[in-house]
Amino acid sequence: MIRINLLPHREERRKQRINAFIAMMGVTAVVGALVVLLVGVVIANKISAQSQRNDYIKAENVKLDEEIKEIATLKAEIESLKARQKAVEDLQGDRNQPVYLMDELVKQVPEGVYLRAFKQEGQRVVLNGYAQSNERVSELLRNLSNNSPWLERPDLIEIKAANIGQGKDAKRVFDFTVNVGIKRPRDKDQPVETATTEKAIAPAPAQAVQPK
Repeated sequence: MIRINLLPHREERRKQRINAFIAMMGVTAVVGALVVLLVGVVIANKISAQSQRNDYIKAENVKLDEEIKEIATLKAEIESLKARQKAVEDLQGDRNQPVYLMDELVKQVPEGVYLRAFKQEGQRVVLNGYAQSNERVSELLRNLSNNSPWLERPDLIEIKAANIGQGKDAKRVFDFTVNVGIKRPRDKDQPVETATTEKAIAPAPAQAVQPK
C-alpha cells in the first residue's frame, strides 16, 4: 500500500538547517569570544610584565644617575685636593728657590761678568749686570741654558755699552739684562728640551751696542 506524506517536509528541513546554522554561528561566536578573551589576557600579562621591567629600568637609571653625580662630586673633590696639595708642595719648594738661585748664579756666572741686581717674578728671574765683552754674556747664556739643573731658557733682553767709574778709573763695559726661568724642585728632574734659541747663545748684534 502506497503512503503519501502530506506534511510540509521541505519547510521542516529548511527550519532544521537554519536552526543548525544559527547554533553553529553561536558556537563560533562563543569560541571566537573565548579566543579573543584569552589573547587579550595574554597580551595584558605581557604588557604588565613589560611595564614592570620598564619601571625597574627607570628606577635603576635613577640610582645610576645619583651614583654618577656622587662620582663626579668625588672627582671634583679629588682634583681640588690635588690642586691644594700641589700648591702646598710648590710653596714649600719655592721657599728654597732663593738658595738654589744664589748657588746656581755663583756656579754659572763666568769670569768677567758682574751681577749688580736680580729680581724674581714667578718662575722667571731678571738679571742685571756688567760684562767685559759680548763673549762673556754669550758664555753666561750658554751656562744658564746647558749647565744648570735649576735654571732654563735664558733670554737676552738688552745689552749696551756703558762706562763705569770716573777719570783714570773709568772702564768701558757692557750693561746687560737677561731673563731666565727657574725650576721648581718637582720639575728639576724632568727631561728638558735640548733646543736652544740662537738668540740665547749668540753674541749680541753689533747694532745693539751703543755707547752712552
